[in-house]
Amino acid sequence: MSLYCIQKLLYQLNRDPYTRQRYHDNFESLLEEYELTKEELGAIREGDIGLLYVMGVNGQILMHYSALIGQEWDEYIHAMKEGVKSHGPVRAGIYTLLKGSES
Repeated sequence: MSLYCIQKLLYQLNRDPYTRQRYHDNFESLLEEYELTKEELGAIREGDIGLLYVMGVNGQILMHYSALIGQEWDEYIHAMKEGVKSHGPVRAGIYTLLKGSES
């Protein structure tokens, strides 16, 4: 359930102007509305794209969050590659099918 919750949050940040405004105004209050693990909360607060990717967050959703936090495209791609190096293979979601092709 938790991967769904973090992806829902990131999707809402991408699609809903009200959610985006709340992100800027009171991020902690917004986070309280989602059932996230401590690891997910830490990754989202820190903008750790690599860890979010390894957790299984869909890249189409994740790239918009990356842009929201000010990363350029090359930084986003680099962050995902570094995430696999630092945190191991993708744990859940569609990208678990890519095991062995992390580089």
